Amino acid sequence: MKRETMMPNKPQADQHNEDWENLRRPRNYRQRHPFRRILILAIFLLILGGGWSLWKRIQPTQHFANLKTISHPKKDYHQAKGSFNALIIGSDERRGQTSGHTDSMMLVHANLAKHHYTVLSIPRDSRIYMPNLGYTKLTSVQSVYQDKYGSKKGITMAVKTISNYLDVPINYYLETNYWGLRSMVNAIDGITINLPFKVRLTHPWYPKDYDKTFSQGKHQLSGKMITEIVHERDSVPGTDFGRQRLQEAALVGIVNKVTDPANALKIPALAKSMSKFLIATNLKTTDMISIGLAVKGNFDAQKQVHYLQLNGKNEVLYDDILENYNEEIVLNRKRLKKIISQDFEK
Repeated sequence: MKRETMMPNKPQADQHNEDWENLRRPRNYRQRHPFRRILILAIFLLILGGGWSLWKRIQPTQHFANLKTISHPKKDYHQAKGSFNALIIGSDERRGQTSGHTDSMMLVHANLAKHHYTVLSIPRDSRIYMPNLGYTKLTSVQSVYQDKYGSKKGITMAVKTISNYLDVPINYYLETNYWGLRSMVNAIDGITINLPFKVRLTHPWYPKDYDKTFSQGKHQLSGKMITEIVHERDSVPGTDFGRQRLQEAALVGIVNKVTDPANALKIPALAKSMSKFLIATNLKTTDMISIGLAVKGNFDAQKQVHYLQLNGKNEVLYDDILENYNEEIVLNRKRLKKIISQDFEK
């Protein structure tokens, strides 16, 4: 009689574990498992592809192309890829206020592809015509429009008026005040400012700073002292023109600090916190990051930045806004036109 070979029974514990695993797994587990891997891989590739696409879009020559302008004084104007014009406004607006006078103004042309930058300081007492309102000083334009139309619309209208006045398209504007500049400098742990001449504080924000003196040359200063220095004009050569040079020196100090390779990883965080430093701007976070990529580790103010000042004739003229006679600067329009065509249309 043939004996059957009997397979030994599995131990009870092993059988129990196998039954438990079968209960936990779906019936089509073996069929679904490869699909899940493919799905995860596809999601990973999409994320990677999206990141690469974003990286390409924020490259300066790609990001700053076919830009919109706040106004169009020149129909035939052509901007090179990787370039833009920005208006930087320093106002005397205080906390809680919705309007302010312009204390300082700089027009910046940045060609990020060629690493060439032009900074044009515009005197705040320049005589300017406001459509349907008349002649006044540049310092009053912002205040008039903001009092009439509100803070946001007012600053946009002021930028449009200045764009037409200078006869140059403007892509971006940035407005800051005392508190904004102070916060910005403090956020980057102070800056090194190279003073072009001796500065003595004659009308500081804080009375205790009165008569403080800073020698010509480099100084490592906090936000508080930087704002005191760029506000000074009575003790410096050329008064308003001297103050413009101090503001330019502060701007260089800020850019030098931000573009230091050691601070490269701080650029995105700094860009996101710009609302603390700027009262108003149409710059987006991606704009700031793209600019940071362009200048990171490749910024040399002495070689790459070209500083210009607008000069004019001082005259006592009637101010239609203030309804009185006061001293204003009548700019040399011929020289202004030459500067714009040579330095802001590349």
